[in-house]
Amino acid sequence: MGLVAALLFGLGLQFGRWQERKAAEETPRVVAADERPLSKNDNTTSEASTIQVHVAGAVERPGVYELKNGARVNEAVALAGLLPDADPNALNLAAPLMDGQQVVVPRRGEVAAAGYTGLPGASAAGATTGGVKSGGKININTAGLAELDGLPGIGPTLAQRIIDYRNQKGPFRTIEDLQNVSGIGPSRFNEIKDLITVY
Repeated sequence: MGLVAALLFGLGLQFGRWQERKAAEETPRVVAADERPLSKNDNTTSEASTIQVHVAGAVERPGVYELKNGARVNEAVALAGLLPDADPNALNLAAPLMDGQQVVVPRRGEVAAAGYTGLPGASAAGATTGGVKSGGKININTAGLAELDGLPGIGPTLAQRIIDYRNQKGPFRTIEDLQNVSGIGPSRFNEIKDLITVY
C-alpha cells in the first residue's frame, strides 16, 4: 500500500512540474533592454507578431514585457502583478497596446492618465500625474477628462471626444492632429495650441 501511495505521489509531482514548465513556456518573458537584437530592419510594423511594452508603477515586477501583437493593457498588467495599493481601474484596461508603450499603474489616490496609458519615452511622472508636463502644458495623449475640460473652449463633450479618438486611433503624433477630432477646428485649436503638448 505504501509503495502505491509513493508511486502516486511521484507521478503527481512529475505532472505538477510538467504543468509549471508548460505555463512558463506560454507566459511572455521579460525582455531586458540590452537583450533585444538589433538589425538594419529594426523598424516596428503593424505586421510584427510581438510587441514590447514597459510596465511600471504599482506593480510587483516592473520591466519590459513581450506580448502578442494586439494584446490589451490588462494582459500586461496581469503579467507584472499588482501591488496591494495599486489602482488598475484608473487605467483603461481594455485599451490595445502598441510597441514601445509604457503602462504606468497608479496607486490609490494618485491621479492617473485617463484613456491612454503612456507613450514611448513618456516619463512615469508624466503618466501618473495625468499628463501635466513640466512647464504646465497638458499632454493630450495622457490627460484625463477633467484636465482636457479645463482647456479654453473644450467642454466635457469635446474632452470625451478627444479621449475616444485616441483610444480608437492611437496617440496623437503632433498637437495639430487634435484638429482631426470632430468639433475642434482651426480657431479652437489656436486658442489652446500653446497650452498642450504630446510626448
